[in-house]
Amino acid sequence: MKLNRRDATALIAKPPADRLGLLVFGSDAMRVAIKRQEYLRALLGPAADEEMRLTRIPAADLRREPALLNDAIKAVGFFPGPRAAFVEDATEQVAGAVLDALSDWQPGDAQIVVSAGDLKKTSKLRKAFESHPNAYALAIYDDPPDRAEIARLLADTGLQAEGSVMAALEDLARTLDPGDFRQTLEKLSLYKLSTPNDPVTLDDIAACAPASVEAGVDDILNVVAEAQSAKIGPLMRRLQSQGVNAVTLSIMAMRHFRTLHRVACSPGAPIYGVRDRDRVARQARAWGTAKLENALTMLTDTDLQLRSAGQTAPALAIIERLFIRLAMYGAT
Repeated sequence: MKLNRRDATALIAKPPADRLGLLVFGSDAMRVAIKRQEYLRALLGPAADEEMRLTRIPAADLRREPALLNDAIKAVGFFPGPRAAFVEDATEQVAGAVLDALSDWQPGDAQIVVSAGDLKKTSKLRKAFESHPNAYALAIYDDPPDRAEIARLLADTGLQAEGSVMAALEDLARTLDPGDFRQTLEKLSLYKLSTPNDPVTLDDIAACAPASVEAGVDDILNVVAEAQSAKIGPLMRRLQSQGVNAVTLSIMAMRHFRTLHRVACSPGAPIYGVRDRDRVARQARAWGTAKLENALTMLTDTDLQLRSAGQTAPALAIIERLFIRLAMYGAT
């Protein structure tokens, strides 16, 4: 059974114990690992390893001994509670062993959890889980976590956030890798240790967000919005050395200029989700509504170009040219 994003969030939060199992696959190994960790923890609880209710089987071992998975799902545990057999980094080379285990599975057996890289639609593993009425297949894409997923991660770390703070966390989730975002939430939970009942504030996020990426991206967006085109090249080199990619810059630039447009449309209204409200207000006044609308059109066109399958030009060069055009346009 295929899982969409909404159903996957509900399933991972509360996995049913009577299902056959789950296949998690995708090109981003970190995102895949996080999802299967969350699923196994929710299914088995935190003591699964100590109570020997989780059997880990590397794909290389399963390839050498195809019976390992079937033996694991049939084994009787010493401790009560749900059990699982986890096959890590599966490929088509172990598809036969996994399919045999799927066909032999009976109620009461351990669940079968499989993680894999990017699988084609013709993959035997993918087809088996997607077509099975009692199993799930979850494809992990590069989309950032949505609000429901962020709310669940906050609950896991004991944090509370609402309104503009939640919007700021959504923006941060679009900027950071999944592992970095989780680490930031864990850092936030430690930062709030002395005041666990107080909701997270924008200042808390500013104190805990990774400084290098956030500051660097903020710097270049402010340079663009303030029409300082001569400073764009050096800042782009610095961001490239830090590993910031073009899509991240495109998303953050779109967010910044939408904020400016919102402020320009409602002068004097409260400004949420930004570090320097006065600076944003000055930028919005300098641009004006009409020019900001044209800037958003330019940003949208470039974002579509970056995501086009036929795009061959270097992505960061495209973004750099866009930033220079925007800065020069803002200066007119």
